[in-house]
Amino acid sequence: MKITYEFVTGEVSEVEVDERLGGMLLDLKRQQDNNDQKETRRHFSLNGMDYEGELFASAEDTEGEAVRREDMARLYSAMEALSPSQRELVRKVYFEERSFASIAREEGVGESAIRDRMKRIHKKLEKILK
Repeated sequence: MKITYEFVTGEVSEVEVDERLGGMLLDLKRQQDNNDQKETRRHFSLNGMDYEGELFASAEDTEGEAVRREDMARLYSAMEALSPSQRELVRKVYFEERSFASIAREEGVGESAIRDRMKRIHKKLEKILK
């Protein structure tokens, strides 16, 4: 039995082999072809998945997200420079979205005192973030 082998370079070679060995080689080739076909069905192009930009972010989105994360990291770092009471006031105003009046009632001070504290906090953060 003759087995034909094609090298990567394109050179073709024929080899005379025993019938039993030739049958095994042909069987192995058929199994390899079947495996290749199975694997090819499971793969697809990522370009085909990107429908109107819904699946993958564009380069602009990625850059914007990186800038946003850098800004947030700088802000968190600046927040560390505030005193614990100042951080607590920022949490109440921005994260709990409470009014100056409700915070003032809770602390037993005037609303203007809370407003003045927030002004000092803003100035401190601006100075740090410049």
